[in-house]
Amino acid sequence: MRWENLSVDGPPGALPLALPEAVIRTFDTPGFAGMTFYEIRAKSIISRVPGSSPVPFSWTINPYRGCSHACVYCFARHTHTYLDLDAGADFDSKVIVKVNAPDLLRRELRAASWSGAHIAMGTNVDCYQRAEGRYGLMRGILRELVERANPFSILTKGTLITRDLDLIRRGAAVSPVGVSFSIGFVEEDLWRSVEPGTPSPRRRLDAVRQFSDAGIPVSVLMAPVLPGLTDTDESIDATVAAIAAAGATAVTPLVLHLRPGAREWYAAWLGRHHPQLVDRYQQLYGTGSYAPKAYQREVSARVRTAARRHGLHRPPMTTHRELDPPVVTPPRAQDTAGDGRVPAEQLTLL
Repeated sequence: MRWENLSVDGPPGALPLALPEAVIRTFDTPGFAGMTFYEIRAKSIISRVPGSSPVPFSWTINPYRGCSHACVYCFARHTHTYLDLDAGADFDSKVIVKVNAPDLLRRELRAASWSGAHIAMGTNVDCYQRAEGRYGLMRGILRELVERANPFSILTKGTLITRDLDLIRRGAAVSPVGVSFSIGFVEEDLWRSVEPGTPSPRRRLDAVRQFSDAGIPVSVLMAPVLPGLTDTDESIDATVAAIAAAGATAVTPLVLHLRPGAREWYAAWLGRHHPQLVDRYQQLYGTGSYAPKAYQREVSARVRTAARRHGLHRPPMTTHRELDPPVVTPPRAQDTAGDGRVPAEQLTLL
C-alpha cells in the first residue's frame, strides 16, 4: 500500500443499516455541529475480552461507538465499518450511544454469574468524549461499579472525567481503581491538527494534577509517539517533564500503530500536512501496522532516560500498561449493538 493520496470515504449521508431501531438525534449547539447520534438500547454492556488476548483484563465496557475526539490515528476507526459507516468522517461525526448502559450494568453486576472481575473502560473509544457531556452515561456506570465495590480502570483523553472525581474516590476506597490519561505530546499546533476534538494536552495535564492532588494515583500513556513529529529528544523531554510536573506516577510510551482504516486516514492527513515524511513512513511501516521493534525499543529507552531525569521512575500504579493491541475478529453487523454474542470489540490502551 502506498502512502500518497490515501483517503477513507463513504457515501454522503449513509445510514447505519446495522442499527435499524436507532433513534437518530442532532443537537443545535456549537459543540455538536455536524454530529449525529444514534441512540440504541443495547442487550448487554459488559463485554468479554477473548481468552487469548494479552491485555491484563478480561472485561470491558464501551458505552459509545465512534468518537468526536477525531484523532486522525485512532485504531478504532475500522470498527465503524461493521456498521456500514466509513472509518473516516463518519467515525468522527456519527456516534452510537448505548443509552441504557447504566441500567444494563446494574442488572449484569447483580447476576449470580458475575464474578466481580476488574472492568476496563476507554479500551475502544473514549468514554469521556464530548457526547458524555450530553448523555452522562459514565456517571451512572460508575455509581453501579462503586455500589458493588467492583474493581475498574479508566483510560481517557477527556477532561470531563474530573466531573466524576468524587465517585472515583469513593470507588478507590472500596476496591482497586486505576486512572490513566493518554498524552502523547505537548505541542499545541500539532495537537490542533492531529487530535482536533480533544481537550488540549495542557488541560489533560491539569486533570492529572487534580487527580494526583486528590490522592488518586494517575499514570500516563505517552501515546502515540509520532515518527518524525514527536520522537525527537526535545519533544520527548518536554512531554515527560510536563507529565512529571503534573504529578503522574508513571509514564509509558507507545509508538504509533496503524491498523486498516486508521492507516488510510492518517496517511491522507500526513500527505496534506507533512508530505516530506511520507517516504519515511513508507520505510518504517511498509504495508504493516507497526513500526520496527528496534525503533520502538529506541523510543522507549529515550523516554525511560527522560523519566529518570525528571524523577518519574516509580512503577505504574494502575492496571494499564504498554501492550501490543490484539487483533479481534470483527463482529457481524447484527451483533454490534451489544447483544453479548460476540467477544469484545478490538481492544487497545491507546
